Amino acid sequence: MREKEIETALVRAVKARGGLAIKFVSPGLNGVPDRLILMPGGCIAFIELKAPGRKMRPIQLKRAGQIEALGFRVFCIDSKDQIGGVIDDIQSS
Repeated sequence: MREKEIETALVRAVKARGGLAIKFVSPGLNGVPDRLILMPGGCIAFIELKAPGRKMRPIQLKRAGQIEALGFRVFCIDSKDQIGGVIDDIQSS
């Protein structure tokens, strides 16, 4: 399975629950997560998507740490099976 397939499944699942999965691009700042997830009720999180078994690179881990230090949540998804649980977790915050 490819990362793009997982990303497509995530976007569809977020949309089905009434949220937005915005492609997050930040020119000049490497390592930012792939998607910004906005859910009803003001729930927000950042998602890094990976192919199955792949891990975040050091710069991505650094950016995730910076984002988390500001009080936001960052998730790394490398399987379609993780999507529902991650969305549940985002919505419960």
